[in-house]
Amino acid sequence: MSFRDLVLKNRSFRRFYEDQPVSLETLRELIDLARITPSAANRQPLRYRLSADAQTNALIFPLLSWAGYLRDWPGPAEGERPTAYIVVLLDSEVSKNAGCDHGIAAQTILLGAAERGLGGCMIGSVQREELRAALGIPPRYEILLVIALGVPKEQVCLETTGPDGDIKYWRDAQGVHHVPKRPLDELIV
Repeated sequence: MSFRDLVLKNRSFRRFYEDQPVSLETLRELIDLARITPSAANRQPLRYRLSADAQTNALIFPLLSWAGYLRDWPGPAEGERPTAYIVVLLDSEVSKNAGCDHGIAAQTILLGAAERGLGGCMIGSVQREELRAALGIPPRYEILLVIALGVPKEQVCLETTGPDGDIKYWRDAQGVHHVPKRPLDELIV
């Protein structure tokens, strides 16, 4: 698979085959990919809380918001929820600022997941203090984002924005998730 194909395969998936688990070992392999990515001043301040078991996943799920543009959709239904999560943390005793490290790490994790036939979604809308309490995350770690993972159960279709420039994603009657992308010439200044 070319790198472009891998990038195209890596979409934000929000529905999964809940009966197809992601192993803790797979999560560790994905973190190992993130571990070797560039880091500002090589501080390597990111830490990760992994979940691949149903009980812990059930604590995480209700503390996440799933799709801001899909106002009438509360998130994946039972049977379509992620089978794994990676909580991306900043160790404040190593650095007070993550810079762009967590973006680099999260994208690398998701590309690694896509290569393995998995899908995921970076979620920044998190009830952080509730998640901290639910998982027993010590205060020294700042919760930056959560990556939901699993075997994708939905089709995501990229399309070019229309003349109105609307970038809001939407679902059609068949449940296909449509994601408008701005044209290349609009992005180059």
